[in-house]
Amino acid sequence: MEINFDGINVIGFDADDTLWVNETYFRDTEDKFANLLEKYETKNKIDQELFRTEIKNLDLYGYGIKGFVLSMVECALELSNNQVSSKTISALLDLGKDMITQPVELLDGVEDVLKSLKDKYRLIVLTKGDLLDQERKLERSGLSEYFHHVEVLSDKKEKNYSDLLEHLQIAPSEFLMIGNSLKSDVLPLVELGARAIHVPFHTTWEHEEVKGPIENKGYMTISTLTDILEYV
Repeated sequence: MEINFDGINVIGFDADDTLWVNETYFRDTEDKFANLLEKYETKNKIDQELFRTEIKNLDLYGYGIKGFVLSMVECALELSNNQVSSKTISALLDLGKDMITQPVELLDGVEDVLKSLKDKYRLIVLTKGDLLDQERKLERSGLSEYFHHVEVLSDKKEKNYSDLLEHLQIAPSEFLMIGNSLKSDVLPLVELGARAIHVPFHTTWEHEEVKGPIENKGYMTISTLTDILEYV
């Protein structure tokens, strides 16, 4: 869908799977988790139970690797009826540490896009997850110099965005959000009267998937981040 980008002064970028690779590491770790627990259940059942545990714990732990690791430990205990070995628990903790220490892999064209936009717009990062982990990834990415502001949100619902835009004194009508998740990066902004660009990543966490039809009234979908340079 073509939309009018006139009046945009501030552009917000999601971080994970918009600026750099993230979800791939979660999928790989889920496979390793299933392998460690294979004597207790089938892979399909393990995947289902881990997802159920993650969603149950979101209000307690929030988003990010630390909450994911705690959910893996809890799920392992439940699936094994508390019989899982300390060696396996230690392996789960190591999986989490491996995720945290992964190198930051920028997606194609990210830095070229930021270089092109930084003198035309005020650029900010709006992401969710663990604060320390997100700060660490931004530092490792080498992209900090392009952004006027970085905000790690506990969630990405309409009120989270509304409160933040008000705090930063940004009118929705002058704001454009770019991200890979329709649920978190696009639809809440459209509801606020902002504009949004959806840049799908090749894999999406089930919790971020949008069910049912969507009335597209304020965003467009592009294939790669560099495509936005045709519009802004």
